Amino acid sequence: MSNNLKQLKIYDFKFKKSLGQNFLFDSNITDKIAKYSLPLSNTVIEIGPGSGTLTESILKLNVNKIILIEKDISLIKLLEKLKEKYNSIEIYNKDALSLPIWKLGIGSREVIANLPYNISTKILINLLKNSSQFSKLTMMFQKEVANRIIAKPGSKTYSRLSVITQLKTKAKILFDIPDTAFFPKPKVQSSLVQFIPYDNKKQNFDFEKMEELTRFVFAKKRKMLRTIFKKEGGSSFLNSINVCPNIRPENLTLDEFCKLEFALRKH
Repeated sequence: MSNNLKQLKIYDFKFKKSLGQNFLFDSNITDKIAKYSLPLSNTVIEIGPGSGTLTESILKLNVNKIILIEKDISLIKLLEKLKEKYNSIEIYNKDALSLPIWKLGIGSREVIANLPYNISTKILINLLKNSSQFSKLTMMFQKEVANRIIAKPGSKTYSRLSVITQLKTKAKILFDIPDTAFFPKPKVQSSLVQFIPYDNKKQNFDFEKMEELTRFVFAKKRKMLRTIFKKEGGSSFLNSINVCPNIRPENLTLDEFCKLEFALRKH
């Protein structure tokens, strides 16, 4: 039994299914995750530190400042005990979805997180909206979600998440994490994904409008574009912006999504 798991038992901690709590206890895995994040930014933000196994792996790398965001009040005592050993720790007992994470800390910042899978996509979208405020994001997702994040046009897993993520960042799966590394053991497979944000100046689209567009077209993904955009003029509208009217949303490239978003904004 890991020391962190023993500590949870001492504090009589009860895992909460509603918060999607599956904690990483394998220090070999957490050390590997931390090393993939090198070089560390001035501020490291960890969302959902749980019992602090990943936190301790990050601290081994002499981080300047680490901000822990933990929603579960029953874990704060355990994290406060860790803070007594390291003055670089700052703790927020908050819901990550309600915090302006991109404003926390000083200087360059990055996120390292074992995200609760039930809110992982929502957190990612929030971070992507302000991706220019981060040097990188290194986060765990359900393997199925990770595959959607990196999916290419024409593949079965290509989705609105693929488009939005790849327009804002260069994303790649670093490695898969076995279910045995977690407690309680999750029913799904996990993958570690790293995101390197693109320069904001190179992004010629409106993020919220792109969210609306991708949500709209992927809800009609079995239809041809000429049918989806019939109100805008169908084939003639699409031909005018050099987008083929006879394809489905899953075949649109990132550039074509940008053309569509710009044209619809001006339409």
